[in-house]
Amino acid sequence: MPKTPAIDHAVIRDLAKLLDETGLTEIEFQRDGVSIRVARNLHMSTRGRPAEAPIAGAAIMTGTPVAAVAPIDPTQHPGVVASPMVGTAYIGPSPGARPFVEVGSQVKAGETLIIIEAMKTMNQIPAPRSGTVTQILVEDGQPVEYGEPLMIIE
Repeated sequence: MPKTPAIDHAVIRDLAKLLDETGLTEIEFQRDGVSIRVARNLHMSTRGRPAEAPIAGAAIMTGTPVAAVAPIDPTQHPGVVASPMVGTAYIGPSPGARPFVEVGSQVKAGETLIIIEAMKTMNQIPAPRSGTVTQILVEDGQPVEYGEPLMIIE
């Protein structure tokens, strides 16, 4: 039975720190035939996340190289809907309620996409254009920053 290499937690921590510093969503490191890949999801909604997507901060060790795919920066996407304020994002009108929109939803300009709570005030964020929601980049109850991508409408 082949011996499993020891996990180098310091390398994983350094790679995760590098992800935060550079804004990358995935990084892979290979040494002595061992590949360590650290990936972070793009804050996609649970409904929009593929079942095999890595969990935020997860490290995957394999003995074979993994093909690298350049992630698309959602801030550069022409259909991005960015947060107009700092606050807490809610995808539905109340806890446990159906979300305002889901991946694949058709929306019209002005329709509520999400709520951002700021200073105890619930602010409805309207769709800036009509189209189809292709990605939801935040989780329910997630803190968001000004300009942070919330979702993509194409």
